[in-house]
Amino acid sequence: MPPMQWLTRRSSCERPDLMSTATLRFLADEGCDFGVVRALRAAGYDVLAVCGVMTRSDDRQLIEQSGLERRILLTEDKDFGWLVFVSHADSSGVILIRFPGNARQSLAQSVLQVVQEQGEELLGAFVVIQPGYVRIGRKPGALG
Repeated sequence: MPPMQWLTRRSSCERPDLMSTATLRFLADEGCDFGVVRALRAAGYDVLAVCGVMTRSDDRQLIEQSGLERRILLTEDKDFGWLVFVSHADSSGVILIRFPGNARQSLAQSVLQVVQEQGEELLGAFVVIQPGYVRIGRKPGALG
């Protein structure tokens, strides 16, 4: 797999060590590719898949629940960007996955790579993962 291009808003001297798998927890919404859930679970991460708990979910409730449980939300739904940035919903972090159909074979491995390399930097961040490109941003005043 080719190296990822990182676009982050943090000082260039910061570099998180690889985190233990027990550190990060995730909530995958029903639109998240289940291959991502399987890959993260296989690597030892705690991943709660909404599709295993309910059939329809409300975006605002998912953001709330992920915050209460300190879980990073995994989604392919762009509406979460609006919720986090425009409506100022509190969030433990969101990973927005943007992979077109012709690149989906590398999706799960790309998400796993970002999680393993960025670790706790993902907490409180809004992350967009695209084929070969990752953008990590924070709301003004957000804590990690």
